[in-house]
Amino acid sequence: MAKYLVTGAAGFIAYHTCKFLLADGHTVVGIDNMNDAYDVRLKHWRAEQLKLHPHFHFFKQDVCNFPALERLIAEHGPFDAVINLAARAGVRASVENPWAFVETNMTGTLNLLEICRRNQIPKFILASTSSIYGKDAPLPTPEDADSSKPLQPYAASKKGAEAMCHAYHYLYDIDITVVRYFTVYGPAGRPDMVMFRFAQWIAEGRTVRLNGNGEQSRGFTYVDDIARGTISALRPLGYEIINLGGHETITINEMIAILEELIGRKAQVEYYPFHKADMLANWADVSKARRLLDWEPQVSLREGMRRLVDWYQAERGWASQILTP
Repeated sequence: MAKYLVTGAAGFIAYHTCKFLLADGHTVVGIDNMNDAYDVRLKHWRAEQLKLHPHFHFFKQDVCNFPALERLIAEHGPFDAVINLAARAGVRASVENPWAFVETNMTGTLNLLEICRRNQIPKFILASTSSIYGKDAPLPTPEDADSSKPLQPYAASKKGAEAMCHAYHYLYDIDITVVRYFTVYGPAGRPDMVMFRFAQWIAEGRTVRLNGNGEQSRGFTYVDDIARGTISALRPLGYEIINLGGHETITINEMIAILEELIGRKAQVEYYPFHKADMLANWADVSKARRLLDWEPQVSLREGMRRLVDWYQAERGWASQILTP
């Protein structure tokens, strides 16, 4: 069995990734700075679930603190791989505070790459984003589509992190896989993401605030599929960039209709201007993931949405109080 360092372990995707790794018998050392980029109660809930497992070890730590990372590696290594899922995420939030995104996504990634170099950790995974493809990406979007014109600081910071990964692969022969996530949803999701927000607002009879006319589309991906794809990317590949994305693309209006059906309540929608930082559409070409990782999304959109709603209803006592921007 292997030992992995997972950063951002109390985050949405990292939490589910850690669960799969632990279920497979691996040891996971998870770090997270537990910042308040969104309601921290969700992060504490996820972390407490993981701490129930005897092979999970959690440390409140920031990837931007290089000396602390060195001490952690010395005390708890060696590691077979670093899975860097720590990130400042969100296209709109990055417009408000771009410095935080550069610090975590770029400097944090550099620190972890340097940790790998100094400690001969052979494998590094970086979580990146479909936002990197910009405004005029072909649909479905392949990995070789232009990513040189990011539209927000979030995408720009991830592009910088990808470039640093390539430099460290070239200079030091670290095996690095960059996984570009498309729109991810599921239980215990981020409250700044559309699926969690709308599920909460509809369930609680709150007004659904919709930017644009709702005809913008997303290729939604269930979080378990994303976690499985991330773990599959641990195999040796040299340096690769691989999309992990949804196989079912729907409009936001269609998504609202399904949530209404699953929750059993009509949405009260108010329309606002389309946000310039948002993308009109995303849809992943995952043929490369299929070829290199033997990966296919397995959870249908309706089934995944049902699981999200079931989780929300089970945890409604506190989940209904989660702050949604």
